[in-house]
Amino acid sequence: MLLAGLEPIPAYRRQACYPNLTMIEKLTQIWKTKDLRNNILIVLGMLAIFRFLAHIPIPGVDLAALKKFFQSNQLFGLVNIFSGGTMENFSIVMLGVAPYITSSIIFQLLTMIIPKLEELSKEGEYGQKKINMYTRWLTVPLGGLQAFGMINILNQSSRQIFGALTPFRYVTMMLTITAGTILLMWIGELISERKIGNGISLLIFAGIVASLPKTVQQAILTFDPSQIFNLIIFAVIAVVTIAAVVIITEGQRNIPVSYARQVRGMKMYGGVNTHLPLRVNMAGVIPIIFAISLILFPPMIARFFVAAKSAWIAAAAQWTVDIFQNTLIYGMMYFVLVVAFTYFYTAVIFHPDKIADNLQKQGGFVPGIRPGRPTAEYLQYVTRRIILAGALFLGIIAILPLVVQSFTGGGSLVIGGTSLLIVVSVVIETVKQVESQMTMREYEGY
Repeated sequence: MLLAGLEPIPAYRRQACYPNLTMIEKLTQIWKTKDLRNNILIVLGMLAIFRFLAHIPIPGVDLAALKKFFQSNQLFGLVNIFSGGTMENFSIVMLGVAPYITSSIIFQLLTMIIPKLEELSKEGEYGQKKINMYTRWLTVPLGGLQAFGMINILNQSSRQIFGALTPFRYVTMMLTITAGTILLMWIGELISERKIGNGISLLIFAGIVASLPKTVQQAILTFDPSQIFNLIIFAVIAVVTIAAVVIITEGQRNIPVSYARQVRGMKMYGGVNTHLPLRVNMAGVIPIIFAISLILFPPMIARFFVAAKSAWIAAAAQWTVDIFQNTLIYGMMYFVLVVAFTYFYTAVIFHPDKIADNLQKQGGFVPGIRPGRPTAEYLQYVTRRIILAGALFLGIIAILPLVVQSFTGGGSLVIGGTSLLIVVSVVIETVKQVESQMTMREYEGY
């Protein structure tokens, strides 16, 4: 009789009641949630459109000569990975979302320098929309500038790629490439609005994953039984790298925080013990993007002066290009820049003074540490120690393929470490957002 009026537990609430659901059951729950299913299908459709655009080349380009250039140049191979693999096809979206990423980084740095932008960033949603609008505007000239530079570099590296370049073809290619970048920026924002993951990250993720079948096919066709030991080493390194990326990405130091009890009227508030999570890798893959951008700049500029009429300028430019082609020097500079930019970007996004001030205003304190400046100094001290692990990890991930290549003589993992870092990070972020969507629907009674 007592059970007569009870209703069965709805499907969307079973996860909260039974947290140990299998993967199949969780996927079934996601599929049965209509709006979440539609969002996922729309995101997959957007990614399919991106991959379709990535295979539409700009007319008049020798793709065979272009692919040969990217295979022989590891610096531009790294740029190709962040374009989602579109650059080696010289497609209409060959720059990918690189100009938009550059624009975002510029405005993050300007927010620290320009007081008006800093005030705008503190105005909540309105300020963020304004900064996003400025970021989109800056993406247009950056896209045109990067298109101009890339066409010049490729044309100087190999005359076979473009053949005879007329001014009309030059302008047409620049406009097409810039328009492709704006289109991808729009697609990325449409994906982000669905709250299934960061749109820009998912576009890069799709480009990396799309190149996997081709890589596996080439490995099978060129398989040599004498190289079986190298393949085993690659497989072991890949598994260990994935596990390490998950551990570092999810790793955090929990700083205990207590809130003092406050009596307001007849009610008592506070008296809660919680924690402040400090992530080991707060910067994500941004330091690698910074390092690549900076390490590409000297040889990129030098290539413009290799054919200079002045002998000493041409010699200096060729020396610069040769230095950056040296694997040892390139690897050392790459590692140092990644570590340095990890500390730099963490300082940009993490502000111990503001956190300490907010804790003090809310009646919170770290046990054993006085509120205010001592708390800020303590958070800064802890952050520097844990960020060291994250910085060294990113540096090792960046140069790991070069180290493996030097020992095994294989070129299969030239950009494998960075690719794994991006793929695993994006998967973790997307899974978390999908789970948060499911949890939100449970609380709202969908």
